[in-house]
Amino acid sequence: MYDPRSSNAAEFINHQEILDSLEWARANASNRAEIRRVLDTAKEMKGLGHRDAALLLLMNEPDLIAEMNALARSIKERFYGRRIVMFAPLYLSNYCINGCLYCPYHAQNESIPRKQLTQDEIRREVIALQDMGHKRLALEAGEDPVRNTLDYYLESIRTIYSIHHANGAIRRVNINIAATTVDDYRKLKEAGIGTYILFQETYDRERYEELHVFGPKADYDWHTEAMDRAMQGGIDDVGLGVLFGLDHYDYELVGLLMHAEHLEATYGVGPHTISVPRICPADDIDVADFKNAVPDELFLHLIATIRIAVPYTGMIISTRESVRVREQALGLGISQVSGGSRTTVGGYDHPETNEGDTAQFDVSDTRSLDDVVHWLLGLGYIPSFCTACYREGRTGDRFMTLLKNGQIVNICQPNALMTLQEYLEDYAKPATRARGLEVIEAELGRIPNERVREKTRSWLAEIRSGGRDFHF
Repeated sequence: MYDPRSSNAAEFINHQEILDSLEWARANASNRAEIRRVLDTAKEMKGLGHRDAALLLLMNEPDLIAEMNALARSIKERFYGRRIVMFAPLYLSNYCINGCLYCPYHAQNESIPRKQLTQDEIRREVIALQDMGHKRLALEAGEDPVRNTLDYYLESIRTIYSIHHANGAIRRVNINIAATTVDDYRKLKEAGIGTYILFQETYDRERYEELHVFGPKADYDWHTEAMDRAMQGGIDDVGLGVLFGLDHYDYELVGLLMHAEHLEATYGVGPHTISVPRICPADDIDVADFKNAVPDELFLHLIATIRIAVPYTGMIISTRESVRVREQALGLGISQVSGGSRTTVGGYDHPETNEGDTAQFDVSDTRSLDDVVHWLLGLGYIPSFCTACYREGRTGDRFMTLLKNGQIVNICQPNALMTLQEYLEDYAKPATRARGLEVIEAELGRIPNERVREKTRSWLAEIRSGGRDFHF
C-alpha cells in the first residue's frame, strides 16, 4: 500500500503505485483535456503530485510541451529569480568498499589509484578554491568505514571552516556521503554542515539490487530511509537525486517525486535540492553498458517536469553536462551550477591530476569559474555566492515558508548582488568585472522594497571600499 507518511521505504516508494501511475500517464499521453487540467493546476505554482507529473513527462503534444517549458521557466523565475548559486565539489577520498557497477570507485576496480586527502592537503585544496572565489563546497567521498570515518569528516569540516586566505572563506559546506545513523547525522549538523546530499541512484528496488552487488550500500531500505534519519538528526536541508540512465527515466521520476512527497508529508518540508546527474563515461565505466541512458532532449524535458512538480526546490546541474546542455537547462529550472570543478581527489591544488585516473566521472564543462561567471552574466543571470540563509538559520521550513510566500526575494536578491560584488572585487577578470557591475546596477532597480534597495546600495559601496561578508 502506498503511504507517503510511512517510515518504510517499500510503502513511501511503492512499486505498484509507480507502475499504476505510469500506466495512467501513458493512457492519457494524448488526452489534451487531461493535460490541460494538469497544466492549469501547475500554473498555480504549488507543485504537482507524482501522477500528474508523470503525465507531463510522457505527453506527446508539441504545443503543450512548449507551453510546459515556458511555465517551468516562469516558475523558476517566480521563486528564484535570475539568481544562479555557484558551488564546487571537493573530493576527499575515493576509497570505497561498495560494489556499485556504475561508479569507478567500486571496490573491485584495481586500475584506479586510491587516495584520501590529509588535513594539510585539504587546506591546500581549499585555498585553491578560495583563490578561484568559491564560498560553497559539496564534500564527496566513497564509503569506507575504516578510512572515511565520521571523525575524519568532522575534522575535515572544521579544517575547511577554519581557513581564511586573503579575502577568501568557505561559508557553507554541504556533504554527500554514505547513509549513516541518526547520531552521526546529529554530529554532522552540530559541525555546521549545510545540506546533506544523497543520491538514490535508482528507485527501482530490483534494479538497485542488480547494480549494488555488495557492500553497505546494497541495502535498499537503509539507503532509501537515510533522509528520514538525517531529518531526525536535525538536518532540515536535504538533497535528493537519481542517476538518470540506470533504469527507466519515467520510473525514476515518479520515485523521486514520491520521495519528495514523503519528506513533505512526514517532516513538513520537502527536499532543499534535487540534483539531475545522468550516467556518463568514467574510468572502468562505459555508458554503452546502460541501455536506459537519457538523450539530451529527454533530459531537458525531465528537468522541466521536476521544476513544475517541485517548484520550491533548488535544482542542481554539474559539469558532467556540456555548455550547451547547461545553458538550455538553466532556462528550464536549474538554480545551482558548479564551476571550475575537479572530480579528482586533490585536483584543485594539482589541476593536472584532473586528467589522471582518480576522477569519479569525466567533466564536459572544463571552463574556469571566471569563465562560467562571465557566461552566466552574458545570459542575463546573477551568479550568486550567497550562504546567508544557512548562517542566519533560515533553513528547512523557515526557508521554504519565505520562498513560498514570495518574501525571499527581499533577502536573496540583495545577498546575491553583494556576494557577486565581492567576487568582482576580489577575483574577476576585467571583462567579467565590467559586465558584472553593469548587471548589479540594473538588478538594483528590480529589488521591490525601497528600503532594502537603498540599504543594498549602501552595502555594495562598503564592499567596493574593502568591506566583506555582508548578509542579512
